[in-house]
Amino acid sequence: MLIKILIISLYAIMIAVLGVVGFRKTHTFLDYFLGSRRVGPWMTAFTYGAAYFSAVLFIGFAGKIGWDFGFSGLWIAAGNVIFGVLLVWWLLGPRIRRMSIEYDVHTIAEFFEKRYNSPFLKIFASSAIFIFFIPYSAAVFIGLSYLFNANFNIDYVHALIFMGFFTAFYLVLGGYKSMTMVDVFFGMIMCVGVIVLFVSTLKTGGGLDKINSELASIDPALTSWVGPPGWWPLFSLVFLTSIAPFAMPQLLQKFYAIRDEKAIKIGMAASTIFAVLVVGTAYFTGATTRIFLNPAATPKAFSQGKPVFDAIMPEFIARVIPSSLSIVIMMLILAASMSTLAALVLVSSSSIAKDLYAGFINKSVTDQKLTLMMRILSGLFVFISVLLAYFKPATIVFILGISWGAIGSSFLGPFIWGLFSRRVNKIGAIVSAFLGLAACILLTIFKMPSPQSGTIGMIVSIASCPIFSLIKRS
Repeated sequence: MLIKILIISLYAIMIAVLGVVGFRKTHTFLDYFLGSRRVGPWMTAFTYGAAYFSAVLFIGFAGKIGWDFGFSGLWIAAGNVIFGVLLVWWLLGPRIRRMSIEYDVHTIAEFFEKRYNSPFLKIFASSAIFIFFIPYSAAVFIGLSYLFNANFNIDYVHALIFMGFFTAFYLVLGGYKSMTMVDVFFGMIMCVGVIVLFVSTLKTGGGLDKINSELASIDPALTSWVGPPGWWPLFSLVFLTSIAPFAMPQLLQKFYAIRDEKAIKIGMAASTIFAVLVVGTAYFTGATTRIFLNPAATPKAFSQGKPVFDAIMPEFIARVIPSSLSIVIMMLILAASMSTLAALVLVSSSSIAKDLYAGFINKSVTDQKLTLMMRILSGLFVFISVLLAYFKPATIVFILGISWGAIGSSFLGPFIWGLFSRRVNKIGAIVSAFLGLAACILLTIFKMPSPQSGTIGMIVSIASCPIFSLIKRS
C-alpha cells in the first residue's frame, strides 16, 4: 500500500509540474484552448485516444457489456477502431483543419454559425455542449472513485473530492498545452497498462482456450457472434460509440489544434494502433469477468446476488492483477480519465466563454479576460460534475449513453453534411438538430435504453438534414 501511495504521489507531482509549465507557456486564448494550433502528430494522437477512452470505457462499458455480451462485445472494439478513430482521422481530420482556418473558428458552435449563417445554431450548440457534458464528466468521476475505493479502500466521497481538485488544478493552470504534454505521458502509461492487463488475464484464466470454454459453459451465447441480449442492443452500442465521434466536440477539437495536414497522416496511424491496443484489451477483459467474479468471492461486485456493473471491473482488476502490478492498472485508468475530463472541461468552458459570452454578450472582450473566464469556468464545470457524481444518478453506461446520444443526435447531421456538402442549408441543419435530439430524449423518457435511443436519434439527425434542406429549396 505504501508503494502505491508513493507512486500515485509522484504521479500527481509530475502532473502538477506540467500544469505549471503549461501555465507559463499560456498567454492567450488560442494558447489555452488550442495550443496555438501548433500541436504535433504524436501529441494529437495520444490526446485523441486518451480523450476517447477513459474510466467510462474501462469501468462502466467493459464491465457491463462484457458481462452481458461476452466476446461479441469485441464488435464494439472493432467499430471504435475503424469508425471512431481511423475514419474520423482520414475523412474528417483534413477537412476540419482546413475549415477551421477558412472560417476562422475555434469551436464547433462557431462552425455552425459561420457555415449556416445562424447565430441561433451557435446558441443551441453551445448550450447543448454545456448541459450534456456535465453528466458525461460526472460518469468519469464516478468510475475513478470506484477505482480508488477498490484499490486503496478510500471512501467514495473522499476519492471524488480528491479527483475533482486534482483535475481542476492542472487544467485551470495550463489548458490545452498542459493537457497535450500530460497526454503523451498518459498514453505511454495506457499502452503499458493494457499489456499488463491482457497478459495477466490470460495467465490467471489459464489461456485463451480455457477462458473460451469456461465462458461457453456458463452460456454458449457468450462466445457466439452475437451475445445474449441480441443483435439490436449490440448494433446500437457499436453505432453509438463508433459514429458519435464524428460529432463529438471534445474529439473534433483535436483537429482544430493540430499543426498541419501532414501531421494528420502520422497521427492517424499512431492513433489507430493505440486504439486497437486499448479498446481491444478493455472489451476482451470485460468479457472474461463472469469467470473470475461471483457473490461469494467478490461480494463488492454484487448486490442481492445481482452484479453491480460499475463495480465489476474494479473488483476484477483487484482479483486478476498481481498486487505488485495493480498500480500500473490504476495509473492506466487514471491517465485515460484525466485526459477525457480535461477535454470535456475545456470544450464545455469554451461553450460559455467563447461561444456565448464573447459571441453575443461582449464581442469586444479582451483576449486576457476571455482566457481568465475560461479558467474560472473550467473550475466551475469540474465542481458541478463532482456534485452530480456525488449523487450517482444512474449507471455509467446509462449516463454516457444519454450524453453521447444527445450530443450525437444534435450535431451529427448538421456537422457532417455541413463539412461535405454545400447543398444543405440552415433550415435543414436546425430541423435535423432538433428532430435528432427530440427523438433521443423522448425515447429515453419512454424507457428505451440510452444506447438505442441515442442510435435512433443520430440516424434521424443524419437522414433529416438533407431532406429538409431540399424542402426549403423547393
